[in-house]
Amino acid sequence: MTRPSIRPQSTKQGETGPTSFEVVEAFDEFMMAFEAFKEANDERLQQIENRVSADVVTTEKMDRINRALDEHKQLVDGLVLKSRRPALSGEHRALSADALQHKAAFDAYVRRGAETEIRGFEAKALSVGTDADGGYLVPDETEREIGRLLSQASPIRSIAGIREISASVYKKPFATTGMSTGWVAETAARTQTTTATLAELSFSAMELYAMPAATQTLLDDSAVNIDEWIAGEVQVAFAEQEGTAFVSGDGTNKPTGFLSYTTVAEGSWSWGNVGYNATGVSGAFAASNPSDQLVDLVYTLKAGYRQNAHWVMNRKTQGEIRKFKDADGNYIWQPAAQAGGVASLLNFPIAEAEDMPAIAANSLSVAFGDFRRGYLIVDRLGVRVLRDPYSSKPYVLFYTTKRVGGGIQDFDAIKLMKFGVS
Repeated sequence: MTRPSIRPQSTKQGETGPTSFEVVEAFDEFMMAFEAFKEANDERLQQIENRVSADVVTTEKMDRINRALDEHKQLVDGLVLKSRRPALSGEHRALSADALQHKAAFDAYVRRGAETEIRGFEAKALSVGTDADGGYLVPDETEREIGRLLSQASPIRSIAGIREISASVYKKPFATTGMSTGWVAETAARTQTTTATLAELSFSAMELYAMPAATQTLLDDSAVNIDEWIAGEVQVAFAEQEGTAFVSGDGTNKPTGFLSYTTVAEGSWSWGNVGYNATGVSGAFAASNPSDQLVDLVYTLKAGYRQNAHWVMNRKTQGEIRKFKDADGNYIWQPAAQAGGVASLLNFPIAEAEDMPAIAANSLSVAFGDFRRGYLIVDRLGVRVLRDPYSSKPYVLFYTTKRVGGGIQDFDAIKLMKFGVS
């Protein structure tokens, strides 16, 4: 199978992103690869049933197709993401007078290094970003565009709960024990009930930065929309750093990832810990009926959380699970129905996070839960940009920072699969 030609999006005028035809063609090839994968895997399973072990040639063929399937999925995802990026242009949306003033001042600062206008604007607005050494706040629409692109590119951000804050810390109270309740007759005496016991979760916003570079020629080009250029340039850097932190961050100068909390076997679960089911085999699924372990993990989660639940795993783990069938011989992993959609496992969508660990001894390689209720991302309002024309001449660097925090807010909403004996 050959890949379709790709025309990557550029910040230069006149160049375009991938066409809808290219996206559809790439998705069709992905579906053809999936059908070939199923045929090869069916042949492998039949050989195992007839001969106890699969033919080496068949296994190698299936592994090649499995890798090709991953490559095609990655290609389709990349094309869809590029096709959704807005074209760079000089057009302005309908903005308020203050927003237009901010946008014009920010544009002058980025293109020419003119600080007078934006310093005056932020001083008038009493902005916390009025500090030339710390940079200047981007316009609101640029901040929204950065957030929109991050939601598309960051797998955990796309499924987690998000709270915008203006302080450096977000504190959330929760009840460790509820108030006493009970049934009572209409005229019977009511005994005094106990009050709820409250505790507090704290989420600090840590600084995340990126440093895109531009030539002065690009900055002088009036056809280039500076807001969209900055949003597009920092998207990848922010998304990669966030993706790692939301999964495995240690909480030191970064968010606390959901895999960094204390994990316990589900039978010993208590609030403050993340429960897991063990596969019973070190570094692998069980040899017989491995799909049953995934079903068990689904039903470890309470019914109220299953409605909006997602799987979280990396591409290699998906490749292993893609081989599994249910008792009726149906594949439990299914591709997206259309380009830009998401694959599903046991009818629950999969968030593909490459920062999840690969299957290994005692690894926590599969997560399942309602991440919108279980994991909270806090974004401090304001993205700042500091222009640096000196450090890397002839390029102009833009030190771009935003403050982000994150951590588990409901320990009952996320469950893990541990690839270990217990």
